[in-house]
Amino acid sequence: MRKIKYGMIGGGIGAFIGEVHRMAAALDGNFELVCGALSSDPQKSLESGINLGLDKHRIYPDFRTMIIQESYFPEDERMEMVSIVTPNFMHYEPAKLALEYGFHVVCDKPLCMTLEEAYDLQKTVSKMGKIFALTHNYTGYPMIKQARYFIQSGSLGPIRRVVSSYTQGWLSTFLESEGQKQASWRTDPTKSGYVGAVGDIGTHAENMVSYLTGLTPTEISANLNTVVKGRLLDDDASILLRFDNGATGVILVSQVATGEENNFNVHVSGTEGSLEWNQMDPNRLVVRWKDKPKQEIRTGDSGLCDQAISATRLPAGHPEGYIEAFANIYSGVAKAIRTYRQQGDFKIREYDFPTIFDGVRGMEFIQNVVNSHTSVKKWIFYNEFKKSNN
Repeated sequence: MRKIKYGMIGGGIGAFIGEVHRMAAALDGNFELVCGALSSDPQKSLESGINLGLDKHRIYPDFRTMIIQESYFPEDERMEMVSIVTPNFMHYEPAKLALEYGFHVVCDKPLCMTLEEAYDLQKTVSKMGKIFALTHNYTGYPMIKQARYFIQSGSLGPIRRVVSSYTQGWLSTFLESEGQKQASWRTDPTKSGYVGAVGDIGTHAENMVSYLTGLTPTEISANLNTVVKGRLLDDDASILLRFDNGATGVILVSQVATGEENNFNVHVSGTEGSLEWNQMDPNRLVVRWKDKPKQEIRTGDSGLCDQAISATRLPAGHPEGYIEAFANIYSGVAKAIRTYRQQGDFKIREYDFPTIFDGVRGMEFIQNVVNSHTSVKKWIFYNEFKKSNN
């Protein structure tokens, strides 16, 4: 099948996540990078594009020029999709413009800087009818697909308790004062938004809870903490949740857990059993049953659900990891785009990747955390701000 031509905004020399996106997009052979506005510095964008082997005439000085110029190309030559891999403050404008010019969008998380931007993007996606994917890549692991199957099939019984914990240690010192690029923008309110760790990794933890359980929060009690002196945003947070079915939840987030790497855990308990998954050992899912022996399931095992099988590329015993999980999002987007090519439309619920709705929900989560932290009440109603604005 004809490859899907795409352009990239951000992700130039020295960028981490841009290369991850390019590897993920390339893994299954569905995409071809044809253009880019790879840096806010036009010269750096040019150098980055040349290093990637792009035609120098399709290496652009800024995202506006790229989106507009690419729209002039014949349909079989121009980019079909835009991949946005910039810091948070540069998600909204390029995403909105790309949609308005008729391009599909894959965007890094969190969705944007404010709820107003999130709601506006949601309206734009709906109006333009284009595919919009958000890279909450951890939901792409085969064992997460299997965990979701157990929960949604009712095998665990009604869910009682959910714990999602993501701890890192890389910001345990005042790293931003040393000019470290990744630390500098993530701790800068003008580039990251009004939260730090909660936006960077807390949205992953929230998305995992929502993806696995489908539960809707009804109340929240949150505490934001800034451990490192001089830091402008949170680097640690503890969040309690109550859900619509009576279940309780805990989300723990820290980027100052000294020595931790990317320790992302999720534990879900129901009346008939519980399950546990750890991103540091992503090919393993542990299920503990009420009246049966503990079960350990691995990627590639026989008898897995269809979703886990379709997210697996290698035979059992061959590790699959971060890039493969990331690539599963791009693979899902490719299927949706090819349906769009044929039919001029698509049914988003038929595809298993995070969408604009996940992005909006993530921004609502951030707002709820901030509102709870600043409230004098022990608990506040979740999304109360939406009711008060209606």
